[in-house]
Amino acid sequence: MDLDDVKNFEILDQGRMIDEIDGLPAQMDAAWDLGGRFPLGEISGVRQVVLAGMGGSAIGADLVSSYVAPMATVPIIVWRDYDLPGFVADASTLVIVSSHSGNTEETLSAFDRASEVGAQLIAMTTGGDLAKRADDSGSPLWRFDHLGQPRAAVGFSFTLILTLLTRLGLIPDPELEFEDAMASMRSQKVSLKASSPVSSNPAKRIAGQFIGRWPLILGAGFLAPVARRWRTQIAELAKSVAQFEFLPEADHNMVAGVVNPEALFANTMAIFLDGDHLHERNRARLDATRQILMVEGFNTDVVRAAGASRLAQQWTSLHYGDYAAYYLAMGYGVDPTPVEAIEDLKRRLSV
Repeated sequence: MDLDDVKNFEILDQGRMIDEIDGLPAQMDAAWDLGGRFPLGEISGVRQVVLAGMGGSAIGADLVSSYVAPMATVPIIVWRDYDLPGFVADASTLVIVSSHSGNTEETLSAFDRASEVGAQLIAMTTGGDLAKRADDSGSPLWRFDHLGQPRAAVGFSFTLILTLLTRLGLIPDPELEFEDAMASMRSQKVSLKASSPVSSNPAKRIAGQFIGRWPLILGAGFLAPVARRWRTQIAELAKSVAQFEFLPEADHNMVAGVVNPEALFANTMAIFLDGDHLHERNRARLDATRQILMVEGFNTDVVRAAGASRLAQQWTSLHYGDYAAYYLAMGYGVDPTPVEAIEDLKRRLSV
């Protein structure tokens, strides 16, 4: 497909996913405002934080935990499973339960477990059973409005958690970096939106390199969850297989597996996410790992994050990936919004 054929985009994109991607900075601005006004309840004495969620709700938690890691005053972990880890045993743990629909069974299980052991709780959702359980238990409920897919609400899931941690005094106030991130995303968007032609649109060109190939996304530090986000967006929007890897961990195992099967290497496209604020040794590893893959016959490219701050670089690289996944969906001729395989799996599990 011609990736400059915007009229055909409108035919394929029945759910207007492109509007969600274009509107991500505005969504984050709205979430920042909401996060400053929602109720906190009596949360105090927090010694560790568990962020419980799945899928599109969990990626916001990943992004927060990696961004705040150098400055958080307590341990913060992301939990993608039923129940909770064993150390969650009393009110010293704050469990932030995030579910877009409010009906995610793993996340509801985490809420119930937190209630049983007396952990401090806060729920973030658009409604569903999670909102009801929060109301019934008297736990703070941060309820926001979003009618689209959970993956399109990443601005809410990230920013609400960020504002909560700020208000609790668990991280320094990131407002200046947040403002830089929003300005950088809006500036970058000019060249990434659908009306920008392939000749001046790097996200369309990356999507073109992905067509017919296995995308492999590598990131380090605060860009590691962005690599995960690229892979999940490629899967859910373009209905395409993809892989993500984290550095430096990938240099302790993945690089040993680039010998066989050689026939697949020319059909792989490896993207390395780079940013000025990455650890200098991880930046060196990006270059060295890319060289190893190129020598073995892999196609590779580098996406360098825009913006002056860590937060700006995290979110400009994420936004870039969302656009690239969308254009890959257009290239494959698929509607980026429905996720029939996920819905079918839920139906199978409900029997």
